[in-house]
Amino acid sequence: MKALVLSGGKGTRLRPITYTSAKQLVPVANKPVLFRVLETIRDAGINEIGIIVGDTGAEVRKAVGDGRRWGVQITYIEQNAPLGLAHAVKISQAFLKDERFVLFLGDNCIQGGISSLIAQFDQSDYHAQIVLKQVPNPQQFGVAELNSAGQIMRLVEKPQEPQSSLALVGIYMFDAHIWEAVNSIRPSFRGELEITDAIQWLVEHEYNVYPYIHQGWWIDTGKKDDLLEANRLILEELEPNIAGYVDRESQLIGKVIIEPGAEIINSTLRGPAIIGEHTRILNSFVGPFTSIYHHCLVENSEIEHSIVLEHSQIRDLPQRLEDSLIGRNVEVARSPLKPKAYRLMLGDNSSVGVL
Repeated sequence: MKALVLSGGKGTRLRPITYTSAKQLVPVANKPVLFRVLETIRDAGINEIGIIVGDTGAEVRKAVGDGRRWGVQITYIEQNAPLGLAHAVKISQAFLKDERFVLFLGDNCIQGGISSLIAQFDQSDYHAQIVLKQVPNPQQFGVAELNSAGQIMRLVEKPQEPQSSLALVGIYMFDAHIWEAVNSIRPSFRGELEITDAIQWLVEHEYNVYPYIHQGWWIDTGKKDDLLEANRLILEELEPNIAGYVDRESQLIGKVIIEPGAEIINSTLRGPAIIGEHTRILNSFVGPFTSIYHHCLVENSEIEHSIVLEHSQIRDLPQRLEDSLIGRNVEVARSPLKPKAYRLMLGDNSSVGVL
């Protein structure tokens, strides 16, 4: 089997972070989401992976490389415009050929991986299998309706009155019949070839399309709050490890990971939390569910339930920073200038809470 990973898209819901970076490369628990996807696919026994790239293709290529660090082979496939998931599948036929494959959205985090899914599909006569998850708010997702035999009967995108609570999570399995489907459908009102339309075509032409109902957690990391929730869930699963320096005046409580080259000086860290390589924590408190990436500085400050990206500084804050996503090369500090005032330089679509 092969895998196809979607790593295009503009990430508009994560702006301003994604003005300068691919959304799939935003780290969760100090590892880019796309890297987690590649590890999930590799762990399922698949070593040939195609990555669909768009406007951020150069950054994705630089970060991922040829795949050797994961023991896989990466092929990059250019999608010149965001014309839909089914279009991404369609332009990948030369790479996928007639092999069965898994289609995986590159900004998804899923508990437990997909090894059992791969094994089930590989040993079945299914023509397609769709991963679903019961959710409390199905009207916000694509929803699958099942028949009495447990097959997928109908897919509805964001229904006002859902007939099911089973949401599509962005992981799909197909065999070669998908080529007939993607070549038969027409663009939707959005001007895109929709993967839901391709799956519906398979259903209506009496191919075997079955669900795989995922029992663990699943997070689409497309928004800040979802990123923070994925960060929380993944941090809870990690094992503590101290590879950096912690001085005698510091206190580590609970699950804490200190990566190589990091320094903790006269500070308290309450896990689960992770401190990245060559990051310094001085005279500070780092609270639960916090990930601070590499080459950062936190000094005379308190931070909790937040994600801080690389090369950022947080200094001398009078109040605790929490529920925050801090981008790359950001400086958050108390200003010594008078008169006292808030002095901000913010990108488009930023959000700031002040007292």
